[in-house]
Amino acid sequence: MDLCTGTGSVAIELAKQVGERGLVIGLDFSRGMIEKAKEKAKNSNIDQLHFVQANASQLPFKECSFQGITCSHAFYELKGHEREKAINEVARVLMDDGRFCLMEHAKPRKQIPRLLFYIRILFLGAKDARKFLGEEESILEGCFKKVAGQVSPTGQSKLIYAEKGE
Repeated sequence: MDLCTGTGSVAIELAKQVGERGLVIGLDFSRGMIEKAKEKAKNSNIDQLHFVQANASQLPFKECSFQGITCSHAFYELKGHEREKAINEVARVLMDDGRFCLMEHAKPRKQIPRLLFYIRILFLGAKDARKFLGEEESILEGCFKKVAGQVSPTGQSKLIYAEKGE
């Protein structure tokens, strides 16, 4: 599942990887984004991809339904309590040893880019997004057995890997 799929770019790429026997779900709360994602997928001729309109903090799936869940540059936009619920929901619907791959913005190291980054987050993210970004790993450790993060070569993004365990 690609959580907060937006226009479906990541979900489409995942669907290309899972092959004919796989299935990818793109989930977003926005009907407009889901419609754009469906149109983009239709033009890609991918059959193993479906889109669901739902809230990340209330996933409409049974426990242990997914082997993997992704979310790219959107989790920080969830408000604190919704983000906490969404993390618990991700853990609930993942199979044992399932993986959650979260990509978020990395805090710039240089002073001026960091200031611009915080201005952007102020206008685009939830009020507590600044606290979440940079603390993703420690926040996820409450629900997952293995958590690791790595900053991209450009320094602009951070990939956080979390594995569900017993």
